[in-house]
Amino acid sequence: MSRNHHTKTKPIEPVFYYGESETEVIEVLSFDNNSIPLKVRELRWKLNQKAVNEPEFRFYSLYNQICRTDVIETAWKNVGKRGKAAGIDGVCAEEFLDNPVKLGEFLTGIRETLTNKTYRADPVLRVYIPKANKGKRPLGIPTLKDRVVQAATLLIMEPIFEADFLECSHGFRPGKKAHEALEKIQETIKSGRTEIYDADLKSYFDTIPHDKLMKCVKMRVVDSSILKLIESWLKAPIIEKTDDNKRLPPKANRQGVQQGGVISPLLSNLYLHWLDKKFHMKAGPYTWANARLIRYADDFVVCANQISQKLTDWIKQTVEEWLGLTLNPDKTQILSLKKESRLDFLGYTFRYDRSLFGYKGKYLNVIPAKKSIVKARQEIHRLTASNLCRLPVESVVDRLNTFLRGWKNYFSYGYCKKAYAQLNFYAGGRMLQHLQRKSQRGYKRDDKSSHYALVRNTGLLYL
Repeated sequence: MSRNHHTKTKPIEPVFYYGESETEVIEVLSFDNNSIPLKVRELRWKLNQKAVNEPEFRFYSLYNQICRTDVIETAWKNVGKRGKAAGIDGVCAEEFLDNPVKLGEFLTGIRETLTNKTYRADPVLRVYIPKANKGKRPLGIPTLKDRVVQAATLLIMEPIFEADFLECSHGFRPGKKAHEALEKIQETIKSGRTEIYDADLKSYFDTIPHDKLMKCVKMRVVDSSILKLIESWLKAPIIEKTDDNKRLPPKANRQGVQQGGVISPLLSNLYLHWLDKKFHMKAGPYTWANARLIRYADDFVVCANQISQKLTDWIKQTVEEWLGLTLNPDKTQILSLKKESRLDFLGYTFRYDRSLFGYKGKYLNVIPAKKSIVKARQEIHRLTASNLCRLPVESVVDRLNTFLRGWKNYFSYGYCKKAYAQLNFYAGGRMLQHLQRKSQRGYKRDDKSSHYALVRNTGLLYL
């Protein structure tokens, strides 16, 4: 494999950068530069440089770094925020944010249990969130104490594994964004690799084998104390509550990582790193199929000039037999973009369209997917629902603008004007309905104003 496919050519710089990464469910902790003391930054940089310069080196003495006061305090600054759900013990950050003395005692207690090696992971609270297909997705919420320790561990482990991750991996990584994955797909398709293997892993986070995952960790970290920490989080019992808030008996956790754990994004990314690595070996499809792999967390596509039976067999054998995961047969598909197929990835659609200006041939178009627009309309509808008519207009507009601004920030890649126009029309119409409902409660408007001007005067953001 050529060096330009490996992050070893791009080590973490002394001035640390950390961009935002986000997925539909996983909350990825992105360390804030301003919250990391200089000594902690230097430590992370040294760990990264050691890993870059010595690819075979295994770190055997890291636990004491996790126990450092400045590391624990940095971890707290990044997870101790208002509005976060409490774990099974009901403790949330609000209890400490306005009480420095109590916070100091809390962090000191965590450090003492780590130093004395009496720390024990708490059970994980299991809740379910709705999915787009009307199903439910399990979410595991660790206690605040466990979140702090996981964040401290992430501070130390992340720069080590970042030295190994390949350039084809774009999700759950500092400084990486979804737009980079989209750009890579567009570039790969334009190079002539228009045959796509669009893979979908069935319940990936819930099915990662613990034994194989720990072997992946041990390829770089052999500190037994840290390994015990990670195993304790993986095997932490799961507790669910009934509708009337009664606890059910704890369940054993024999596989998977908890969606909701601070350390989970790194571990889940680490496991699929070995798919990336095997793909790019001399005996892998990168060489013999001239194929390219683009992965964002557990979503990945393989682009090639031809998706042969040999290639599909290789993917299936590697994913299911070697990694012990399952490809979802209902969602995994082979696409030919030159034959009217379209690829939906990370909320966008890739397809070949005819030119609107009458030019011969077709061009590769990248637009927000229909599902993304439908979800956006649903959210706009929720933010302007009839039960919110008692709220001040300014409050409704502010919430709506926050959503629209975030949507525009993400869906700014490719050709998005049509999608913007659709949402502008829908948001304006919903806002007009809201104003008409308000008028029944004393809301007045100038009869000479057009509906368009009326909505614009509220300060509604237009994309």
